Amino acid sequence: MFKLPPLPYDYAALEPTVSAETMHLHHDKHHQTYFTNTNKMLAEAGLTPRSLEDVVVEAGHSGNQKLKNNAGQAWNHTFFWTCMSPERQAPDGDLKSAIEQTFGGLDELKKRFVEEGAGHFASGWVWLVARGGRLEVNSTHDGDNHLGEGGVVPLLVCDLWEHAYYVDYRNDRKAFLEAWFDALPNWSFAADQLKAAQAGEQGWTHPEPDTAESVAA
Repeated sequence: MFKLPPLPYDYAALEPTVSAETMHLHHDKHHQTYFTNTNKMLAEAGLTPRSLEDVVVEAGHSGNQKLKNNAGQAWNHTFFWTCMSPERQAPDGDLKSAIEQTFGGLDELKKRFVEEGAGHFASGWVWLVARGGRLEVNSTHDGDNHLGEGGVVPLLVCDLWEHAYYVDYRNDRKAFLEAWFDALPNWSFAADQLKAAQAGEQGWTHPEPDTAESVAA
């Protein structure tokens, strides 16, 4: 079935913005649990999906909210790790132009992103997406994302669940979002996602399931 992918950097690589302690808890415990739950439900149903994207979309169509939440959280977290970089970056090229066209500049995008995330009630995610060729900031609840929404390609996401920031920022989600936006976005990855959106492509996809392990199970 699906395996927890390793982080694309060391656990301490995002310090001081996000501590190694948070990354160990977040990745090794929380993220792993979503895969464990997803794989258990798929095994019980006798399903061998081709992709995690298919699991999320089909669970939504069938009304299996428990599977949708866990598979969605598994997908969201892997995407989240990919959206961050230990090396501070700045958007350039087409992405910079799109940010300026939609928001008026990076500072205004930060303001919009932080306001959306800080004002989001309860758990969820704050996204920068390309929708129909135009950038947009929005948020989703629990394990929801934009999979299955035609014409929407996510560029960046930040986790709004308390386990993402409570060790380092306690209950100050806004401070976490401000620090995160200044230091960690993987703007080169976001630029690649924008190119995919402009080409009418899906963009990043989650690592495929381990079919050999599924057959053996």
